Amino acid sequence: MKDPGTVVGPYDEVLIPRGSVKTDWEVELAVVIGRRARYLDGPGAARAVIAGYAVSHDVSEREFQLEYSSQWDLGKSCETFNPLGPWLVTADEIGDSQNLALHLSVNGVKRQEGHAGGMIFPVDHLVSYLSQYMVLEPGDVINTGTPAGVALGLPGAPYLRPGDTVELAIDGLGAQRQTFAQA
Repeated sequence: MKDPGTVVGPYDEVLIPRGSVKTDWEVELAVVIGRRARYLDGPGAARAVIAGYAVSHDVSEREFQLEYSSQWDLGKSCETFNPLGPWLVTADEIGDSQNLALHLSVNGVKRQEGHAGGMIFPVDHLVSYLSQYMVLEPGDVINTGTPAGVALGLPGAPYLRPGDTVELAIDGLGAQRQTFAQA
């Protein structure tokens, strides 16, 4: 879960929270809901409620997320922590969302390279599953997960610092570029 106030533009500055020592990157496929969805009858019903897809940068502060509380929201909901866009590409334009490749680099160093087909749970399953526990409304955004290569999973990899630049893209959905600054 992310606070809706985390959403910023794809080229906006991202603020590293005060006291942060483990701000991390995550390129993710964002699913945007187009119709109200509750208790969907399985993954096959999910496609009818998906408006489209976008690039999401699911920025996370790992110390806040994992060490301060059992609630991940603390590390996911800091201001500016969900750059979204640059476009919403409609579901019919994309076809099979599992065929999308994801890319991310930090200061020009490739850190993530993956494919939506490698997700543990496909998009349709995620949407159907979530609809069993919460009502999904038009405009809701579901960040689906990230490929390997986040700082948390790379021993010795540096976390993000002021002045760092992250570039990320998903084939067919566009690219983002953010510079990080101190809050």
